[in-house]
Amino acid sequence: VQLVESGGGLVQPGRSLRLSCAASGFTFSSYGMSWYRQAPGKEREYVAAISRSGGSTNYSDSMKGRFTISRDNAKNTVYLQMNSLKPEDTAVYYCYADFNRGYWGQGTQVTVSS
Repeated sequence: VQLVESGGGLVQPGRSLRLSCAASGFTFSSYGMSWYRQAPGKEREYVAAISRSGGSTNYSDSMKGRFTISRDNAKNTVYLQMNSLKPEDTAVYYCYADFNRGYWGQGTQVTVSS
């Protein structure tokens, strides 16, 4: 199982980023996927989740309305669209596959700063 995140970087407050997580090694369309993040000195926190079909999504209250999770099962990829970014969104963002014992990607750094 491999999960490879991409799309992170340095962005100014108020701007947008789209993260991608390319999955391989399991039947992607059969499992739910999630995004988490970990800011410096803080515990990893839940961001959003999406069902295997993409028909159901869930968000942490603090990200609801600004972040959108989606997936493309034909591409084995899950996305996180992040709008109106704030400095407190600075973190390493990880995707998580709810498959077997659970798998994590290596993370992608998002830095929101002027």
